Amino acid sequence: MKTAEEIMKKKLLYRTEMDRFLPEDESEALWRKATEKLDELLKAHASLPKGVHMHTDSRIFPAAAVYLTVKDAAGPEKAYSVIENAAAQGCAKVEKKLQKLMKLPGMKSLFVKVWDPMVRKIFGPGNGFQNVFYPKKKGEYRMDVTACPYCCYFTECGCPELTKIFCENDERCYGNLPGLKFERMGTLGKGAERCDFCLKKV
Repeated sequence: MKTAEEIMKKKLLYRTEMDRFLPEDESEALWRKATEKLDELLKAHASLPKGVHMHTDSRIFPAAAVYLTVKDAAGPEKAYSVIENAAAQGCAKVEKKLQKLMKLPGMKSLFVKVWDPMVRKIFGPGNGFQNVFYPKKKGEYRMDVTACPYCCYFTECGCPELTKIFCENDERCYGNLPGLKFERMGTLGKGAERCDFCLKKV
């Protein structure tokens, strides 16, 4: 298991956003405090299954630690903007890479095909999710999430409002890929009964 310090070294987009509106010394102090908060969360949840740790340790707990720390110092609006803006920047980089990949011959079909094994490995029951998997259809992948560790642990940390940022990351990454259409009616983080996921060739 990585330490809080090691994890935070890979979360510098959050720090960059903090530096936009905080003096350097204050930002540094809050960053240290957020790292301490993350360490507390990691230790309190050390017994979680390995598959759940994949999401809590690298995404959920770092975001919660930064958000709660900045919220106490600068208010909820600025704290939320730190997490949301960092997420948007990170997803923009992923989207740019995927857009280039989709231009390669046969890549759109392959991309749709790999979603089933990828979801079952990373976003399946072993990772704290509950899913509804639909019959395979050529050129299309459909799946619903009915329970999600992001909802669970952001709520437990006292910041359920962060869940929807991570819901929107799907739309940021996959919503504008050439030759593909990403469809979604709602998410758990926005109050729906499920997160529906549909990716198909067009």
